[in-house]
Amino acid sequence: MFKQIAIAAAALISVSGVLAATASAGTPVLDERQQNQAQRIGQGVRSGELTRRETRRLVHGQRELRQDERAAKADGVVTARERARLQHEANQQSRRIHRQKHDAQDRN
Repeated sequence: MFKQIAIAAAALISVSGVLAATASAGTPVLDERQQNQAQRIGQGVRSGELTRRETRRLVHGQRELRQDERAAKADGVVTARERARLQHEANQQSRRIHRQKHDAQDRN
């Protein structure tokens, strides 16, 4: 089970890199943040700071952020309101990552 989660986290990091290269036309700052957040999750898995359940939830949150970004880009223009909403969602996800990595739970 842990291997599957670790593989999913690694895939998330590589997918974030591909997305940053292919879809950066409208939101390059957000793409970079997503990649950094995916790396933070991967580091938390490797260090044991994140449990399986925490990792699964954080990866799901990253997936939702990517889906929202794709929806915002669907019409070819990312408006200021959409950009602000995406930044807000990325801020929330960043806080979740920090909270989960620094709580009393760990994989050990």
